[in-house]
Parts: sequence; structure tokens; C-alpha cells
Amino acid sequence: MSIKKKVFAVAATMTMVGGVSAVGLMSASAATPSCGTTCVTGYGEEYNTSFVLDVLRQGEKVGQPIILFRASNSDPAEDFTYSDEGTVGDFYTAGLVSEALSFQYSGDEAYELEYAPYGVDSGLCTGVGSTAANGTPVVLEPCGSSSKTVWVVDSADASNGYYPVINGSDTNFSHPFVLHYPGSAYPTDMPRPQLNTWTLQEYSTTPATVYDNELWSEYTGVDGS
Repeated sequence: MSIKKKVFAVAATMTMVGGVSAVGLMSASAATPSCGTTCVTGYGEEYNTSFVLDVLRQGEKVGQPIILFRASNSDPAEDFTYSDEGTVGDFYTAGLVSEALSFQYSGDEAYELEYAPYGVDSGLCTGVGSTAANGTPVVLEPCGSSSKTVWVVDSADASNGYYPVINGSDTNFSHPFVLHYPGSAYPTDMPRPQLNTWTLQEYSTTPATVYDNELWSEYTGVDGS
């Protein structure tokens, strides 16, 4: 049974509240018209909506790298569907994440991001192929197979409508492993820089704020409407 089905069995009446989905919608153009309002486009604070989450070369296979690429509504590699599947506590009740993760983030939203070129679900989600650590590549992995394709919205460290997202396989709770864009990279570099996981990093300010290459948001539809 998939993560979605297991969690819905535990929390069938959950509705999308808070977290990434509550961020104000941005005007842009990325999801293809075929995907339309069912698709979401992920982007980071570092480049805003100019560069968005993308599957390298549209490769619909396990292990295909996730990159940032210029937003385009003709590029199916930027089509994803967002499955809001309850809280981390719900995932734990369903036996899908660790007790330790639930203890730390029980009330936070958890979700999967499925690759859906032209609106057709692929069964592959953004995730990691091994337990998250510094530099673990973010790739396509089978949806619902493990905590490695689960992402947790770190609402406690939100900044200006952006959120760090913690990988569900995380075991480092003092410095959690979050979605990260390489600090020395730029999306047009060749070969294309790949997203990875890295420990949460904060500027030495008061209050502390998370690095902008670890803060994320999304919009829905072709033009953010």
C-alpha cells in the first residue's frame, strides 16, 4: 500500500493547511497546460521563480537527478503534483516514519512531490536513494516506498513565506538534513548542479535566519493562479 493510501486510512479527513501550500501564490509560468491546475512548481528563495525544480533531461526513471532550470510552461520536466498527506505524526501512526522523527516534528506537515510530466503521474517522487546526509543527491525514487520520499515542512524556521524542508529519513535532529542547492553553483552551470540534502544552516543574526539556498516555496497551476 502506498504512503498516500496508508496515511489517508489514518487521517482521511486531513485538509491542506499551513506549510508550503499556504504561501502566497506567485505569478510565473512553469507547469505545462496539460498539467494545469493539478501541478505545482517548486522554487527557492535564492532564485525565486526564475529557476524552478526540474527533472534532468525529463528522465522518468529511478535515480534521475533533480535540478533547478529556467521556468517554462512547455517543459514537462517541471511538472509535479503535490500530495499533502497529513502530519508527521500521521505518518508515524501509519508506520512510515521513525518514532524519533515523529517526536521532533509530530505536528508539522509532511508530503510527497511526484513527477507528473504533462499531468500524468509517474509513480516517482523527489527523494534520496539512501539515508539523508551532507551531500546526498536528490533524485527520483518510487513514491510511497519509504520515508526517503517524504518531506517535512520545518515551520519553526520559516522566513518570509519560505520554509526549509526536512527529508523524512533524517536522523540528525539538532541539525536536520534539508533540501539544499549547492552554494557555489548556478542553475546554468554545466554539468547542471544537482540538489542534495545538507544540514540546516543559519546566518549568525538575531534572530537567526536560514540560508536562502535552503528555503523553498511553491505555486500551483500554469501561471500561479
